[in-house]
Amino acid sequence: MAGAGRAVTRARWLCWACGGIGDAVAPAVGGHTPTSPVSVGRQYVNQRSSRNTPVRSALAGSPRSGWQDQDEPAATEPAVDAGPSSRPGRRIRAYAVFLGVFGGALAAASASTAHEAQAAGHSDTGADDVITPIASISHAISDSGQQGSDPSSARLLPAQEPADRNELADLNKSVRVSEDRAAAEADAAREREAKEREAQRNRVVWPVEGRVTSKPGARWGTTHYGLDIANRIGTPIRAVKRGTVIEAGPASGFGLWVRLQHDDGTITVYGHINRALVRAGERVEAGEVIAEVGNRGQSTGPHLHFEVWDADSRKVNPLTWLQRNGARP
Repeated sequence: MAGAGRAVTRARWLCWACGGIGDAVAPAVGGHTPTSPVSVGRQYVNQRSSRNTPVRSALAGSPRSGWQDQDEPAATEPAVDAGPSSRPGRRIRAYAVFLGVFGGALAAASASTAHEAQAAGHSDTGADDVITPIASISHAISDSGQQGSDPSSARLLPAQEPADRNELADLNKSVRVSEDRAAAEADAAREREAKEREAQRNRVVWPVEGRVTSKPGARWGTTHYGLDIANRIGTPIRAVKRGTVIEAGPASGFGLWVRLQHDDGTITVYGHINRALVRAGERVEAGEVIAEVGNRGQSTGPHLHFEVWDADSRKVNPLTWLQRNGARP
């Protein structure tokens, strides 16, 4: 905008200068006082027209008498005296025309320069609106530190801490707690299964289905150490506890028997059997069928004679032992 103002000032100065020159040549063109080179040129044209007036009068009677230059003044207008003393010199006339043309050219050039300066000013203003990207984060931080507390300067906002950091930590802790709880539950389940298997292996079951016909105690003048359970011949006899077969075959007074030794050293005896279904050295589980009810040896009818010997081979009450270990008929 400053360039446009300077151009307009130059144009006004040139017009003033041309006006001054016109005032200097005014006495030579008839005594009038024009204010610009354009006025000087117009005065010169009027003088030329006044000198041609006799020629137009001579042509009045010709066929083209109706012709008249629309740009020239009418014949009835008073003519200006065109005496030899008032006619300007050829050099002065040329100089006046040159000044008029030169002044108009300078005014047009000044106006053009003003428009260009104004356009350049708009262009510069638009260039200021272009957003220049920041070269780097470190450069932006250094610029922000140099600018200080100027509110109009560009600032780089600091990175904000995640708002949910504590929530994420709590979530991770909750996940770890859940995993630990699940692992503990799995361990407890495995431990329970192991205990159940162990209890299943160490469990004590009732040896055979049937009716108890004789319990341990005195009988016929002697001590009866066994538990007699009557049932039909062939009824399955089961191992009361997990153990190893130490003998299966003939036995004095029992006809046939099977003896099992258990893990705690206890021995169980199954007598008067019809047949043995296991052999010495086999490993059996509690509840596994090992023989059949029979009537062999010194027997008063089909039944199972069951005895229990402790680790020192002492005979104990079988009914009490079964009940103490949780076995029920």
